[in-house]
Amino acid sequence: MRWGAKGKALVVLLIDDPAHLLAAANAVARALPGFEARREPSAMRVQIAAFGPDGQPLLPDARVRATVEYARVAARLVDTPPSQLHPKALADEARALIGKGVVIEEIVGDALLAKGLGGIHAVGRAAVEAPRMLVARCGPANAPLHVALVGKGICFDTGGLHIKARGMMETMKADMGGAAAVLGAFCTLLREALPIRVSLVLCIAENAVDARSYKPDDILTLHSGKTVEINNTDAEGRLLLGDGVSWAARELGADVVIDAATLTGAQLVATGLVHAAVMSNDAALETLAVEAGRASGDLVHPLPFAPELYMHEFRSPIADMRNSVANRNNAQSSCAAQFVYSHIADAPDAARRRWCHIDLAGPAFPKERATGYGVALISTLVRRLAEQAPIAIAQGGAAKRGDAATSGRRSKRRAR
Repeated sequence: MRWGAKGKALVVLLIDDPAHLLAAANAVARALPGFEARREPSAMRVQIAAFGPDGQPLLPDARVRATVEYARVAARLVDTPPSQLHPKALADEARALIGKGVVIEEIVGDALLAKGLGGIHAVGRAAVEAPRMLVARCGPANAPLHVALVGKGICFDTGGLHIKARGMMETMKADMGGAAAVLGAFCTLLREALPIRVSLVLCIAENAVDARSYKPDDILTLHSGKTVEINNTDAEGRLLLGDGVSWAARELGADVVIDAATLTGAQLVATGLVHAAVMSNDAALETLAVEAGRASGDLVHPLPFAPELYMHEFRSPIADMRNSVANRNNAQSSCAAQFVYSHIADAPDAARRRWCHIDLAGPAFPKERATGYGVALISTLVRRLAEQAPIAIAQGGAAKRGDAATSGRRSKRRAR
């Protein structure tokens, strides 16, 4: 089936286990792009029929239908050119998708500085459309569990003053794939009556170049209060996420913080185009993410979590840290995730707070089109957290990761 053709197509799915229906439907959704700008738009109509091992038809429930719908929305957003999907447009899309009845807060431009969000402001201040943070919340305030979904929304990444080389800037419209994934997951979950509280934090900016661009040697103060010396303006996504996860922990008081981002090119080397990389301070949450990946079809593979082995890469002689590693050969994806975690590691109630980082650079945009990767994974993960919420509360929170050597061995054994 060639995308862009006209006519009708029937996709028949033969599924060995009805539990795999979500993953199968998600695979079809990810193969059908949602954005098109041809003079004559495609008129292809695709019908899907699924059958179980006994030959009986399998009908998708509301969860499957919503997941497929918003995975395609996420793919459409990622494929939309930056001239159309600038920071304001992405925030407007989010508002329209979330709809009425949900509390939404938007912090724009210089108001970010007043809230202590120095990373988002610095990265996006050179763009025509101002940087912003959009926060939405749903679910009961007294719920037994509060999960925050934080997404990196770089609508286009030039690399900043450390500008990207020829051939490296193309497809950087996809650098908001993390924001698209958590937005799609949040909208999917809005259709369900979950017994937990779910918050959405979109960190939105365009890493552009003009006289106002943030510069190498600048020192920024992020929401955590930590100061960051800039040694790479193209390592901007972690500055947004540092602000975002800190906001989720310190302002929203989330029990679980899940962030998603097209964060590092090194993710493709570490886990490839099919598996996203996942890293967590909690072994049980890491395992749950891997299981959610298998159930949803959005596969993940763990990275080592070893703060004491990686944080030295960010040492600065004049600030709390630098924003890019000293040694680019030392587990770059793990280091980038560790930078993000460092901005909630000392937040109030840090001992009980669980954190999960998803680097989806490869799976979100493996070739020429977006896939909508992450919507199914994250919504499935949140549902499983909701199922376990009473257990987690009864046990008094998370079982934290062990020492670095143990964490590393655990990740290596789990070859997915």
